[in-house]
Amino acid sequence: MAGPLTGLVVADFTRVLAGPYATMLLGDMGAEVIKVERPGVGDDTRLWGPPHDSAGRATYFDAVNRNKSSVEIDLTTTDGQQKARELIERADIVVHNFPIKNSKKLNLDYEFVKSVNPDVVYCAISGFGSKAGATIPGYDLLVQAMGGLMSVTGPDTEPSKVGVALVDVITGLHATIGILAAINHRNKTGEGQSVEVNLLSSLLSASVNQASGFVSGEVVPQSLGNAHPSISPYEVYSTADRPLVLAVGNEGQFAKLCMALGRSDLVTDNRFNSNTNRVANRAALNDILISELSKFGADHWWKVLNAAGVPSGPINNMAEAFELAREMELNPVIEIHQNGEIRKQVANPITFSKTPVEYRLAPPELGELL
Repeated sequence: MAGPLTGLVVADFTRVLAGPYATMLLGDMGAEVIKVERPGVGDDTRLWGPPHDSAGRATYFDAVNRNKSSVEIDLTTTDGQQKARELIERADIVVHNFPIKNSKKLNLDYEFVKSVNPDVVYCAISGFGSKAGATIPGYDLLVQAMGGLMSVTGPDTEPSKVGVALVDVITGLHATIGILAAINHRNKTGEGQSVEVNLLSSLLSASVNQASGFVSGEVVPQSLGNAHPSISPYEVYSTADRPLVLAVGNEGQFAKLCMALGRSDLVTDNRFNSNTNRVANRAALNDILISELSKFGADHWWKVLNAAGVPSGPINNMAEAFELAREMELNPVIEIHQNGEIRKQVANPITFSKTPVEYRLAPPELGELL
C-alpha cells in the first residue's frame, strides 16, 4: 500500500543533518522529496568522509537522503530563483535551513513563498531562532555546548559532547512533527502556515528532567558521568570482564536485583530501602554492587538479571548493537536495489499497520533531475 504521505510534494532546500533528516522521514512516509543542491558541489555532507561506501560515497550523506531526487539550482542567480519558484509553486511543503538574511536574498523567506503558494506548509530550521539569535551559525556541537548538554555529559573533569549530532536529530524530529501538524490543519481548513524550529529550543525541550530541575527546582545540574541525578542504581558497573549497565527505576526492580545477586539484605538496609536513600548513599551501594558483579562477566549477568526482570545490559559497540536488533527481530537494515546496485540503509523505526514506510529511492546522485 502507498505510504501515508503519498501525493505530497516537498521542496527540500536543506543541507547537512537536521533538515535532511526531517525531509527523509517525510519521504519514507511516501512524500515526493525534491532536494535542491548547489551546482557542482551539492550538500556539504557529500564530502564528509571517511567513512565511504564501496563506491566511494560519503556514508554521512547517505544516512539522511534516501527517498529523494536531486536537482542542481544556483539560488544566487535570477534563472535559479525562477526554477526554485516553479518548484515552490507545486510543492505542498517547503523546508529550508538558511539564515534569515540569506533566505530573504534567495527568495525563500515565508512572505515570498506564501505569495507564490498561499496554501503551502513552510518550515524554517535555524540554530538559535529567527530573532536575536538569527545571525549565530547553527552547528550541533555549538548548540550542545551553549545549550547546556555538554555540561551534564561526560566525567566531571571535562565537559563532553554526545557521540552523534543528537541535537540535529532531535530538531529534525521536531520539524517533522510540526510539518505534519500543519498539514493536518491544512487538510481541515485549507490554510497553509509557517513552522519554525531551532536547535537551541529543541535541545532545551529534550533536556526534560535536567531542564525541569532548573526551571521548577532552581537546581543547575552538573555532570555525573554515567550516573543519574535522581535514580540509583542507574549507571555503568564493572564486572569480571566488560562493563554492565543497570537501569533500576523502582523499588520492585531493586528488590529483584538484590535477590539475583544473593544480597536480599540490601532491600531492608536503611541506607538503601528507598530510592532517595540510595541516591544519598550512592557510593556505598556502588561498592557493594561492584563487589558482587565482579564475580562473573557482563553476559552472564545480563542473562541472569534479564530473567529476573531487572533492566540491564552490556555496553555494545555499533556492530553488536545491530546484531542485538537482529536478534530482537527488528530488521534494522534494509536494502534498496537500484541501477544494478544494492544500497544498504538503516531502517526507519516507525511501523505502520496499514501504510508502511517505503524505500523507493537510494540517496540521489547530485543533479540527477535536469
